[in-house]
Amino acid sequence: MATEEQIRKSLEKVMVPGVKRDLKGLNLVRQVAAAKEEVKITLAATALDAEAQELVSSQTRAVVEKLPGVKKVEIEFTPAKPVELNQIGHIVAIMSGKGGVGKSLVAGLAAIALKRQGHEVGILDADLTGSSIPKMFGITERPSGSDSGIMPVLSRSGIEIMSINLLLPQEDDAVIWRGPLISNTVKQFWEDVLWGKLDYLLIDLPPGTADAPLTVMQSFPISGVIIVFTPQDLTAMIVRKAVNMAQKMNKTVLGVVENMSYLYVPEIDRRIELFGRSRGDEMAKVSKAPLLGQLPLDPELAKLCDQGDIERYDSEIMKAFSQSLPKALSVAKSPLTK
Repeated sequence: MATEEQIRKSLEKVMVPGVKRDLKGLNLVRQVAAAKEEVKITLAATALDAEAQELVSSQTRAVVEKLPGVKKVEIEFTPAKPVELNQIGHIVAIMSGKGGVGKSLVAGLAAIALKRQGHEVGILDADLTGSSIPKMFGITERPSGSDSGIMPVLSRSGIEIMSINLLLPQEDDAVIWRGPLISNTVKQFWEDVLWGKLDYLLIDLPPGTADAPLTVMQSFPISGVIIVFTPQDLTAMIVRKAVNMAQKMNKTVLGVVENMSYLYVPEIDRRIELFGRSRGDEMAKVSKAPLLGQLPLDPELAKLCDQGDIERYDSEIMKAFSQSLPKALSVAKSPLTK
C-alpha cells in the first residue's frame, strides 16, 4: 500500500488550471488518509470553480490510482480562505518617497533574480493608479478564480503576478479612486488572492507615504523594505522620508538601490552621470542598510520592458544585483516566524 508521503508526492503532478501550479505549490492539499486499499484526499476548493474542481479531481484520481496497492480514491473539497492557505517565506516592499524612480523596474528585476536562483516568487502590484508590472512582463491574461478567491497570473518564467491592470476591461483605463477604495483593494490582493507557498512576495508600492504604502505597512506581515532612489539633489530628503516611515512602522530597511545611476557609452568606454554624481554610498549610510545595486540607464532593458520581455534581461549589472540580494534578504524576518 502506498504511504502518505508517496501520495502527497504524486499530487505534485496535478496542475491547477488557470495558474499552472501544482496542488502542493498552491497549498491546496488539506488532508491525506490511507487505509488498506483506499485513499481519501481532502482538497481546499479555494479559487476553484466547478469546472476547475472537476479537472483537479479527475487528475488527482488518475495519478493516485497509479500508486501500488491503491484500489479506490475518494476526493472531497472543503472551503478555505486564501489567506489561510498562503504560506509566504518573506514579504518585501519596494518603496520610495517619490514617483518615477523605478520601483516597478527594481521589483521586476528582483523577482527575476530570485526566480533564477530557484525560489518561488510572486509580485503584488500595489501601485493601482500607475500599474506597469503586467506590461513589463507581457501579461494580458485575466486572473481565474471563483467566489472563494482569485488566482494570480503566472509569467513566462513562473513568477506569480497580481495587478489591477489584469482586472480592468482595458489596460489603459484610468483608476480614478479615492484613498479608502485603493487601500481596500490592496488588502484584497493579500487576503483574497491564492498565492500558495512562496519563498518571496515582492510588493511594488506606489510613491509616497500615504494611503497604499501605509495600508501595506500596517496590514501586511512585512519582512522588510527595499528603497529605490535616483542620483539627484532631492534624493537625500526622499530617502529619509522612506526610511523614517519604515522606522515608525517598525520595518527593517533591507537595502537601497540607485536607479538611473549612469549611462554607459561603449563607443567611448565611458560612464556619463546624467542626473549628477552617484549618491549610492551616501544613501546607504542614511538608511543604515547595504547598497544593493547601481542600475544604469540601459537601452536594452528599456526595449525589453516595452516589449514585455523583461525576463530575458541579462547583464553584468543584473548578475551583480542578483548576488547582492540573498545576503540582504537573509536578515529579513519571515512572517511565518512565531
